[in-house]
Amino acid sequence: MDYRQSIARLLALVDHERNLVTGPRQKAIYDLTRMEALLGLLGNPQHQVPAVHIAGTKGKGSTAALCDAALHAAGSKTGFYSSPHLHTFRERIRRDSQPISQEKFAGLVEGLWPLHEELGGDPSIGPLTLFEYLTGMAFQCFAQDRTDVQVIEVGLGGRLDATNVLDAGICVITSISLDHMAILGDTIGEIAADKAGIIKPGSTVVIAPQVPEALSQVLAACESKGAAPILVGRDVTWEEGESSLDGQRLVVRGRNGEYDLRMPLLGSHQLENAAAAVAALEALASQGIDVPLQAMQTGFQRVEWPCRMEVLSRAPLLVADGAHNVYSVESVLKSLPKYLEYDRLIVVAGFSRDKNVGGMAQALGEKADSVIATASRHPRSLTPGEVAGLFSGSGKPVALARTPAEAIKAAIGQAGPRDLVLATGSLFLTAEVRESALGIEPEVYPELTSPGQQGI
Repeated sequence: MDYRQSIARLLALVDHERNLVTGPRQKAIYDLTRMEALLGLLGNPQHQVPAVHIAGTKGKGSTAALCDAALHAAGSKTGFYSSPHLHTFRERIRRDSQPISQEKFAGLVEGLWPLHEELGGDPSIGPLTLFEYLTGMAFQCFAQDRTDVQVIEVGLGGRLDATNVLDAGICVITSISLDHMAILGDTIGEIAADKAGIIKPGSTVVIAPQVPEALSQVLAACESKGAAPILVGRDVTWEEGESSLDGQRLVVRGRNGEYDLRMPLLGSHQLENAAAAVAALEALASQGIDVPLQAMQTGFQRVEWPCRMEVLSRAPLLVADGAHNVYSVESVLKSLPKYLEYDRLIVVAGFSRDKNVGGMAQALGEKADSVIATASRHPRSLTPGEVAGLFSGSGKPVALARTPAEAIKAAIGQAGPRDLVLATGSLFLTAEVRESALGIEPEVYPELTSPGQQGI
């Protein structure tokens, strides 16, 4: 089986990332029975490697990437599992901070396929979903390669997420806000309780700054599981340093020492993500994994986590940020004038239809000087016309573009030398903007192209 054939097999699986949730909540969609059955047939590889398990609404990917980069710099053989991918499925499964090869990926798909067919033939279990299959591939890869540590990002929620078959000694809960409400719950408290479902008995739990309603749920879960909480902002603190287009500096005061760090990730929210990563890396000492200061400094400096306030061009200034909920969009808009100098803000916007698109459009419309509405390839994306309609009451000029590439070309065409073009609203949108700006060849599957790119 070659790589293209392996992708074709994966795309034949049920994919809840691409399909809208319209029925009852998560229990009807996600169930750990299939994962437990698959991993049992594989010899439970998820238990063979010490793990850092990271959940949250905002910042979990950045925090995970920082942990992985520092662990790799410390000389550990690392595994890193994240989602979604930007340009290739291989990004989701990384070894030593790099996506696995096409050959390795195809081999994992081929190796698990007979087990998938066996489970699919059992009416009490049923076939694996795409995310479950990829999660099984990641655990198998990291165990086969005898990695020293694995950093696992939750896909959605926590309690019933496919990754929650781990017995992780270190758990991290990043900032929690309203997102995926149709699945996780209508309130911050419900969502926090679901995400706190990753906390395991006796584990160490790093908790990023939270609103009181979320913090109370996470602390209650820690108490019920006999887990030890570490509060970022109280037990581990940070002090902001200077910044430029190339990154920002900060000093983190951890429980074991003080860390003078620099990272290429921009935005005020990345400071608390960095502090959470330091707290998790310090806590790994209890698992026999040491990450010294120099490794943290090297790893943080080298971390790559695209489409998070990423500067793609300086003349004119082009920034891509995959914010896809109201809280994240507001955080980006607040950080922009703090980190960047510009006169006018031109927004390239695209949204997925399962999000609070009205709230995001309102926040963007209040700050933008003009808007270009577009659509990504993703099947859940709104059409450019639908996006434009969300800005109709903003009083700002709104243009339509069929694709993100066309939108960026139009935005740059109207930008002055001191203007800022911001592409945001969806990770899928910003991935395509990045491809256009940097000349990246993506994996494109015509059968999954959004109707929104077929016309405006």
